Amino acid sequence: MTSRSNAIYDSAQPRTPLVTEFRNLWEFRGLLRLLVTRDLTVRYKRSSLGVWWTVLNPLLTTSILWVVFSQFFRFEIPGVPFVVYLLSGILLVAFFAQGVNATGAAMVNNSAVLSKVYVPAEVFAFSSAIAAASNFMISLIPLLAIQLITGVGIPWTALLIPIPVICLLAFTVGTGLLVAAAAVYFYDVLDLTGVFIQLVSYLVPTFYPITIVPDRFVWLIYMNPLYSFLTVFRGFVYQGELAPLWNFAVMGVSAIVMLLAGLWVFSRSWKNLVVLL
Repeated sequence: MTSRSNAIYDSAQPRTPLVTEFRNLWEFRGLLRLLVTRDLTVRYKRSSLGVWWTVLNPLLTTSILWVVFSQFFRFEIPGVPFVVYLLSGILLVAFFAQGVNATGAAMVNNSAVLSKVYVPAEVFAFSSAIAAASNFMISLIPLLAIQLITGVGIPWTALLIPIPVICLLAFTVGTGLLVAAAAVYFYDVLDLTGVFIQLVSYLVPTFYPITIVPDRFVWLIYMNPLYSFLTVFRGFVYQGELAPLWNFAVMGVSAIVMLLAGLWVFSRSWKNLVVLL
């Protein structure tokens, strides 16, 4: 006769921030993989082109902005075609925006499941961010192709792209968890987050050269963590060089701090959040 041990869910069981969340992600890794697949496929389920929209969306956006800023405003970036500069910025900012919005809405959108069945809520949050990261990696294909076509080439540093991607994923998850916790109490937070992300994206030299920013406002650009993420990414993907050390420091510290802050807030409030849902 063999004995079976069944896992028992205890709502009063204390959590250890970061440890509990990553343990849950490992134990529910099958569900996590399923949710990521769902997010990648359901999004374009009714579309004839399907997942190809992941590639076409940034290309269409880049085409419009390229016409406006390179032909009308005559923006030029020394040493690199403007289209490469533009697309690299659009992809990274879109990754952050999509990840935060999806992660922030994850708990509200899955309230029917969370209020009836015990599933760690962080699984839904992480799956949304990972799906955004997957979309970003797929979108790199046209960027690399354009680099080859325009003669920029693909430097060996492109192999290091996972470094800023992983850091930005951590930063995105942490930000999304903070938004998710607030959205349960105030749904309007999701709309406000979209406006805030748009404002933050304008404070990153995505479609304009930083040289046009007046000296008295440059500090606003440098204070934006996304600037360091973008600088490191561009250095890897087409410049073939390492960004300044302070950019790496800002990128790493902001990713860790934001992830820990998001997980800490979630760990302290997750039981109340599930009840409110």
